[in-house]
Amino acid sequence: MKRARQQQAGYIFLRCGFWYVRYREDVVLENGVVKRLQQCCRLTRATGAYRTKRAVEQLAERALRPLNDGVVAAESTMSLNRFIESAYFPYAAQQKRRSTYRGYRNIWKRYIKPNGERALREYRTFECEQMLLSIARREDLCRTTLAHIKHFLSGVFRYARRQGVLDTANPIHDVEIPKARPAGETQAYSLEEEVRMLGILPEPAATAVAVAAFTGARKGEIRGLLWEDYDDCAIKVKQAVWRSHVDEPKRERSKGSIPVIAQLKFFLDRHRARSGYPHQGYIFRSPQGKPLNLDALARDVIRPALEAAKLPWHGWHAFRRGLATNLNRLGVSDKVIQQILRHANVTTTMNIYVKMVSQDATAAMKTLEANCATTVQQGRLIGIPEQGETMMEREQQVSLSERHTGILAEREGFEPSVPVLASTTV
Repeated sequence: MKRARQQQAGYIFLRCGFWYVRYREDVVLENGVVKRLQQCCRLTRATGAYRTKRAVEQLAERALRPLNDGVVAAESTMSLNRFIESAYFPYAAQQKRRSTYRGYRNIWKRYIKPNGERALREYRTFECEQMLLSIARREDLCRTTLAHIKHFLSGVFRYARRQGVLDTANPIHDVEIPKARPAGETQAYSLEEEVRMLGILPEPAATAVAVAAFTGARKGEIRGLLWEDYDDCAIKVKQAVWRSHVDEPKRERSKGSIPVIAQLKFFLDRHRARSGYPHQGYIFRSPQGKPLNLDALARDVIRPALEAAKLPWHGWHAFRRGLATNLNRLGVSDKVIQQILRHANVTTTMNIYVKMVSQDATAAMKTLEANCATTVQQGRLIGIPEQGETMMEREQQVSLSERHTGILAEREGFEPSVPVLASTTV
C-alpha cells in the first residue's frame, strides 16, 4: 500500500527582525545520493501586518505548499552549475552538433559558471535578468553574444522542465537583453574582389576560394565535400567537418545539390588533375588524406597573398554573404537565393546575408531622382502663375527654386523642394 504524503507545517521562528520557517526536504548530495535534510527559508520582515507568529503562518503554508503537494523534485535543489554539468551537457553531447556542444561549454565556462551557484528552482525571471546584467557589466560583450547566452540558458531550463526537475514556467522567457554595444558589421565579398583573389592565389587556395564564392557553402561543408558527390554539373552537400569531427550539416535543409557554373568547373577540374584524378574522397584533403584545415590555409597562404595585393580578408563566411549579395544585385528572386544557400527561411537570407552596396544605393537614388523630375508640375517650371498668384511672386519663387536646385546640382544630386513637387504619389 502506498504511504500517504507527510504534510509539513514547518517550525516558524523569529531571528534578527525576520521570520523564518524550518522544514525538511529531499536533497541531491554531491555524490548523487538523495537524502532528507533540514532546510530553512526566510519569509518576511517582522514589521507591520507580520509582527506576530500567527500572521506569518499563511506565508509559511504558501512556501511549503509545493513540497506538501509533491510537485518539487529533489533534483531541483541542485545548483544551476551542477545541473548543467551532470544533466544538460550529457544530453547536448548526444543531441547537438559537436561544434554547438563545444560552443555551449565555452559559454558556460566563461560566463555562466561564476553566477551559477544558486539552486535551480530558485531562479526566477528577476534572478536570470540580474545574472545577464551582471555578465554584461563584467564583460565587454555585444548584444549578439548576450543573446547567445540567453538562448543557452533558455535551453537549460527547457530541458529541466522536460525532465520533470522544474514545474514552473521557463524563467528566461521574459528576460530582456541588457543594453550593450552593437555587433560588428558583417562583410560580403563583391564579385570584383573575388575575381581579383582568384587571379593571385595559388592552388589549392584558389579552388577553395572559388568553391566558397560560387557555391556559398559553409566552411565546414567545404571541408566535407567529396569527389563522388561532384558530377561536373552540380555538387552535393551531405556532411560537414568541424575540427576532426564529421557531422551532419547545420540543418536538414542544409543538405542539397548546388549547380556548378563553368568558372567553378574550370577550377575543380584543374584541382582534380593536380590531385591525380581521384574519383572519391575529400575534394580538399591534407597530405594525410584528412579534410584540409581551411583556417590554416587562410592563415599561411591566403592572407599573406591578399595583403600583398592590398585586398582584405573577411573570413570564409564572407563568400557566402557575397554570393547572396551578388545574386540579389543580378535580380535573382529571394526564394531562389534561399534555395541556393539552403536556408530554412527566406528572411534569414535577405536580412542577414544580402548586403546593400554603395553602387546599388546610388543607382536607386538616381532612379528616384528621375521619377521625381517627371512629377514636377510643368506649369510651375515655366513660370505660369497659379490663380491668386502675381507674376512678381512667381518669379521670386522660381528664382529661389533655381538657386536651391543649383546648389544641389553642384553636389551631384537633385532634391526639388516640396512646393514644386506634384501632389501625386510616386
